[in-house]
Amino acid sequence: MEREAVLQFLDADFSIVRPGDFVRCAVTDAKIPLEALRYWNVDRQEAYADAAAAMVAFGYAPRAGKSGAGQETD
Repeated sequence: MEREAVLQFLDADFSIVRPGDFVRCAVTDAKIPLEALRYWNVDRQEAYADAAAAMVAFGYAPRAGKSGAGQETD
């Protein structure tokens, strides 16, 4: 049976407070296996499933695509 871990997020590392198999993404609520965890915020003590979820947490809206990017409009 999978258990949710409790971590303390540090700069470039984390400490296991309560052992488990995964943590949840603060944005998507997805399960993140500890061995796949790459993105977190030390100040907020939050984990993120991927870079896109981290950007949303930091207040950046997801980009719909590159069409029109860098082009001037009249």
